[in-house]
Amino acid sequence: MKKLFLLIFFLCFTIAAYCARIDSLDIPSAAMGKSYKAVVVLPKTYAKSKTNYPVMYLLHGGFGHHSDWTIKTPNKNLVPELADQYNMIIVMPEGEVFSYYIDSPVDKNSQFETYLTQEVIAKIDNSYRTIRNAKGRAITGLSMGGYGALFLATRQPDLYGATGCMSGAIDLRLDNWKFPPETANNVKKGFESLLGPVETLPEVYDAHSVVDMYNKMKANGVKLIIDCGVDDFLIEPNRELHRRLVYNKTPHDYAERPSGHTWDYWQNSLPHHALFFAKAFESLSVTK
Repeated sequence: MKKLFLLIFFLCFTIAAYCARIDSLDIPSAAMGKSYKAVVVLPKTYAKSKTNYPVMYLLHGGFGHHSDWTIKTPNKNLVPELADQYNMIIVMPEGEVFSYYIDSPVDKNSQFETYLTQEVIAKIDNSYRTIRNAKGRAITGLSMGGYGALFLATRQPDLYGATGCMSGAIDLRLDNWKFPPETANNVKKGFESLLGPVETLPEVYDAHSVVDMYNKMKANGVKLIIDCGVDDFLIEPNRELHRRLVYNKTPHDYAERPSGHTWDYWQNSLPHHALFFAKAFESLSVTK
């Protein structure tokens, strides 16, 4: 019995030594006067290494939370497996249920651009051995998180060398979304809580619509990967951004795959983004 116990202990120790480590981190926000949690996944090499690691920031979607990517994917080990495979730190911060990762001009308690780009990055860089520049940072996400990733990277190209978007809600003008009127009305109310009435402030919605930021994306030179399911209610805005990037000759990776707005789709999509970012880090000549 004692030998069996020692064998089980040894096996558990061995598995722990060769698997990614998952941390739960509290990240306070001075901008919003509260603290949020984040999930941080460290690759298995981190514990015995002295090098600095690139970081992929992975954002959740609307009506979700920071832990979504670890509990809602059919394969619960997907994120740790990718951290190990590509030797990168993966950070999943909180974005609340409907922040769109912007600094709201209406709601001073929703300042998530400041939180993500200043407070989260500073906390991660001070807590772990990271590459502390754009050459070692990428950001992607699904739906609201896809919007947030492109929005933040386009506005802050000094912080991110690459960005991605899965099934992104990249056009805030809901006429281009394909979903039932009752759903559209609820989403409209959410946007109005962040930006004010669309009827009287259309210019604010235009300024926050990522689909209109294609020329800035070209000027920034941040590496881009975008994809969406062909049956997704957000397919048309994604196709439109792709068309605009083709028209102004902005290099980008674009794909459409079967499926809709589902976790099966995002589980299939995320490995493509991780590979794209790994190659981006290499091409940016990251020094660890």
